[in-house]
Amino acid sequence: MGSERRERMKALGARLRVLRGESGLTGAVLAQRAGVGQPTVSKIETGRMVPSRDVLDRILGALGLDESVSREVRGLLAGVVAAAEDDEPTAVDVAESTTVDEEVRSAQSVRSFQCVVLPAMLQSAEYARHVFQSAPRSTPEAVGRAVAARVDRQSVLYEPGRESVFVVTEAVLRTWPGSPALMLAQFDRLLAVESLSTVRLGVIPWRRPVPVLPRHGFTLCDQRAVVIETFDNERVSTDTAEVAAYEETFERFERAAVFGDEVRELLLRVMKEFRDLGDTLIP
Repeated sequence: MGSERRERMKALGARLRVLRGESGLTGAVLAQRAGVGQPTVSKIETGRMVPSRDVLDRILGALGLDESVSREVRGLLAGVVAAAEDDEPTAVDVAESTTVDEEVRSAQSVRSFQCVVLPAMLQSAEYARHVFQSAPRSTPEAVGRAVAARVDRQSVLYEPGRESVFVVTEAVLRTWPGSPALMLAQFDRLLAVESLSTVRLGVIPWRRPVPVLPRHGFTLCDQRAVVIETFDNERVSTDTAEVAAYEETFERFERAAVFGDEVRELLLRVMKEFRDLGDTLIP
């Protein structure tokens, strides 16, 4: 990220922080009124996250600003966007965009389907590291930042009042980077997350046909946005028809999946296979 963009992000955040102070609102109250997560407000105000136009407008509306001040703040966001266009981001930076991050953080309901890799919210740090290292033009510094951002995003799994539903194909569990030991640690994380009252984890077993041939992964954020994954990027769509189509597709995958005890039994069975595989690889 260029230094000019960083400075503009800080200026935008500082201005919003002053306006919030003048309104007499805490960060938590502002987040609630704007319908976003409190971490989103905090990161924007400290210059660590670039809000989308939609999120910024919700914050401005919650602050009750007049149009002239709102135009000023939108101008600051436009400056950040313009500076970003002059940067030469790595593929890792693009894949872990702040727009995607804020959409997930601000959603009360997150539903994610994956057919190749584990959902970002469920990845261990080491698994995520391998994901980012495989991206073109990745650098150790960019990978480190992307992994830290991904792990930080996962904190929403533990926030009360949220619901997260993940559906993956069994192939995801058997598509592994690194080593069997890495996957055993990853499965420990899956078992721990699956036990949370705020999370439902489903797997479509190989013995069941998929209702739709999956082409890519996607994540639904409430009923207002869908994060669509492509080969080298992610894009956010708020188009009503597109979101509805992905909701219908997710429901079909969800009906084909097993949950609860059946998922835990499947995870333990695949873990045993990885353990046996690890034993055969020991020289």
